[in-house]
Amino acid sequence: MYSGTNRGAIVTLTANPSLDRTVELSGVLARGAVQRAAGFHEEPGGKGVNVCRALKASGTACVAVLPGDNGDPVVAGLRSAGIDHRNLPIGAALRANLTFTEPDGTTTKVNLPGPELGPEVQENLLALTLEACTGPEDTQAARWLVLAGSLPPGVPSDYYAVVADAVRRRFPQNTPALAIDSSGPPLLGALLHGAAPSLLKPNGEELAEVTGIATGDELESDPSLAAGAALTLIERGVGAVLATLGARGALLVTPDGAWLATRPPVTPRSTVGAGDSSLAGYLLAESAGKPPQDCLRQAVAHGAAAASLPGTRVPSLEETHPEEVTVHPVDPRPVPGSSARRGPAPTSSKEQS
Repeated sequence: MYSGTNRGAIVTLTANPSLDRTVELSGVLARGAVQRAAGFHEEPGGKGVNVCRALKASGTACVAVLPGDNGDPVVAGLRSAGIDHRNLPIGAALRANLTFTEPDGTTTKVNLPGPELGPEVQENLLALTLEACTGPEDTQAARWLVLAGSLPPGVPSDYYAVVADAVRRRFPQNTPALAIDSSGPPLLGALLHGAAPSLLKPNGEELAEVTGIATGDELESDPSLAAGAALTLIERGVGAVLATLGARGALLVTPDGAWLATRPPVTPRSTVGAGDSSLAGYLLAESAGKPPQDCLRQAVAHGAAAASLPGTRVPSLEETHPEEVTVHPVDPRPVPGSSARRGPAPTSSKEQS
């Protein structure tokens, strides 16, 4: 257990979970050829599920909410691992994702779309999420609600904003802090329709996508510019931005400051789930009452540890090394106030019908 006071459980919603199958190759992936695997791993997955797995490994309470029948391999995997979960039977098999890892850590992923979820299933999944966030005497029990990953077919791109609005209406006095880790239409839909998360966790490409500032590669190579881009999201109602910048480390931007965290390079075995472990590390430290700089430090330590492990294995706290992470302030570079790719500032959740 992380030292400090745990201020409530963490709930994750994974609308598009998967059975993650990782094939370790002994050489470079050869397109069109027959190759033998050096190793194989299979784990329940999806961003929110991975966050819960990482938190569980470090002794922190977490509840994974997801669609899936009781006998589905993803749900069975969570049950076998002893991870607290609430699953909604849907009468359809969940997807399986395939990852190939090469000896130098190069990762190739093939993600399937997942089963279609209709309006009734979407409503029931939302109700199950609210139930998971509810404590004794019908009060809020969750410290954080994490909305993570892609959305399956049939689910509108603003679904995370709908969930955020429902949670705020259900717990108006003591709303769980909201974290969003997604990309593409679900990420844009959340921000443009009033989700206004307490924490947003993009990578460089996603940060460029939602701000319209530079490219992902440019932001990853220039932390000051990335901090300036993240600051535009703070000005639009996001509480904090935890941006992973690849080999350049990670950036945390809040209304009170911006910090960059770096550490010595690790020998990568698989980058699958490293970002999810980074988010888990941040939540682990934040729930223990640590200051922002230490939350960032633990996020980088968790991500690096995950990258050094095979397949989709997640690290325990004991396998991370926050003492090797250096954190220093960053001055955000001023950026243009508008862009053709930047949408309008998110509306308040109360304005959403």
